[in-house]
Amino acid sequence: MLAYTVRRILVAIPLLIVSTFVVFLLVTFSGDPLAQLRTKQPPPTPQVIANYRHMLRLDQPILLRYWHWITGLLHGDFGPSVQGGGALNIGHELARRIVVSLRLVIAAIIIAMIIAVIVGVVSAVRQYTVTDYFLTFTGFLFLSLPIFWFALLLKEAAIWLNVHVGTRIQTLGESSPTVGPGFGNHFVDALEHLILPTIALALGTYAAWSRFNRGSMLEVLSSDYIRLARAKGLRRSRVLVRHALRTALIPFVTVTALDIAGLLSQTIVTETVFQWRGMGDFLFSAIKALDVYAVLAWLLVAAIIVIVFNLIADLLYAVLDPRIRYE
Repeated sequence: MLAYTVRRILVAIPLLIVSTFVVFLLVTFSGDPLAQLRTKQPPPTPQVIANYRHMLRLDQPILLRYWHWITGLLHGDFGPSVQGGGALNIGHELARRIVVSLRLVIAAIIIAMIIAVIVGVVSAVRQYTVTDYFLTFTGFLFLSLPIFWFALLLKEAAIWLNVHVGTRIQTLGESSPTVGPGFGNHFVDALEHLILPTIALALGTYAAWSRFNRGSMLEVLSSDYIRLARAKGLRRSRVLVRHALRTALIPFVTVTALDIAGLLSQTIVTETVFQWRGMGDFLFSAIKALDVYAVLAWLLVAAIIVIVFNLIADLLYAVLDPRIRYE
């Protein structure tokens, strides 16, 4: 298992380097980062524009700019920023936002996977029954709801409950401005703020995953080795969990890993609705300010997250099917 893990990590490294180059080219050719500065009133002097061009390395060849950027990353330097008069530390700011966003992404993935597996198995076992039809209808209902609209519905419902019932559901921000001292108070406060965004993100995600898991389970349940296991008199629960579900989870893990990029984009929308100052807010601010190195840093982190989750998926393959380790 260790050798397999090392091999997968070594494969991920060149993939990450290629991703950085593609991301750099896309952002470089996406527009003039000094466009807003040129249209300011009164217009800045040519010397000011020249200073900004030099600070952003726009006066250098593109390959040299990429080299400076990629070597700076090795030292924790994500490049200069035009925000805050050039005083914004992109690495420091992004690190703080990643912590905020990752707790939402990880919580949503765990909950969505648990619900998707349970719903997929129940639907497959009870195929063409009332339960199957109900779970199918519910899944398609959540699939058809735009994530921003569903998040707004949850938020409005929570506000109504807070006003008319007296509940204390947190609807704004990733934390409260005033929290008592101690780790426990901060942990509870973070959980309270996590409830609504996680529900919005998880329910908008589980539906597609559960449909895929249902199809995968149906295919496995109709296979010969499952019929043989049943004919040998094995308990139904053991056949389902130990033999059928384990095999069905392999393609399910693949789909889940491939959906991480889409989940990140949905996280941006969810954070906007609930006014979280996470990676989504960081990206919007960077795009509005045409802050190329901040956008580059965001895309780089997103690429790393996708690669890491795909790496985790590869490792899960090996856990679910030991034959993969030796291929």
